[in-house]
Amino acid sequence: MDATWYAPVDHPGVTVPEDWRHWSVIWPEYAPVEITPPELRPLALAQHVPDWAEGHATPEQVRDWDQRRAAALVSFELDERGWPLHPHGRTGRTGRNLGQWGENQAADPIVIAGTGDQRSVLLITRDDIGVEAIPGGMVDPGETAPTTLVRELREEAGIDLADHRPVILGRQIVADWRNTDHAWVASTSALYRLPERVTVTAGDDAADAGWFPFGSLHQLESAVTAAGRTLYAAHRPLLLRALEYLGH
Repeated sequence: MDATWYAPVDHPGVTVPEDWRHWSVIWPEYAPVEITPPELRPLALAQHVPDWAEGHATPEQVRDWDQRRAAALVSFELDERGWPLHPHGRTGRTGRNLGQWGENQAADPIVIAGTGDQRSVLLITRDDIGVEAIPGGMVDPGETAPTTLVRELREEAGIDLADHRPVILGRQIVADWRNTDHAWVASTSALYRLPERVTVTAGDDAADAGWFPFGSLHQLESAVTAAGRTLYAAHRPLLLRALEYLGH
């Protein structure tokens, strides 16, 4: 067994007061919770590297930080050890529960159908955490965000929007449940607009897929709750950005 004590991967981490979140604030007693899952711990990586992850047990082993920082959606710094630092500051969690150290790029397509009172948004039920979310996922090596947007819609919702040109809403850090001080998700969010609903079918990483009313975030959350489900909190800011673009 590894000598390090690891908490469950869904551990919320230690509480970080807002005034102490920024990395420039000296906090010698800071002790974030280690949440690396078993398959990404050093002894396990020495035996087998999952096909979705890099084999570096610690950030010191990474040799291309200049390239990673240059390609990042959101700029980040390295500490004195050469470890990447979450752009928004301390998270209360350390380790890695993502494919690579530092920024992990994702793409989130927000698909809207109809207008006015008939406007709706496409959501999937994530099979990993069981909540309603925007379709989307991680950008594969060698892939671009536009390609990922199209691929994820095909894989998770069974629709092909390759002929549509979306509006890029933003590139930002996502409050993903796997984020830690040294590995996090940054996403390209894009808006697709369709004249009416199309048939969707749940696929990879999705237990279900469907349309929900989207006149406002409150209306959406009420409809999701009425269906006995929960809206993924990390996607609320992305959905709000879409509403702002649409003029509510």
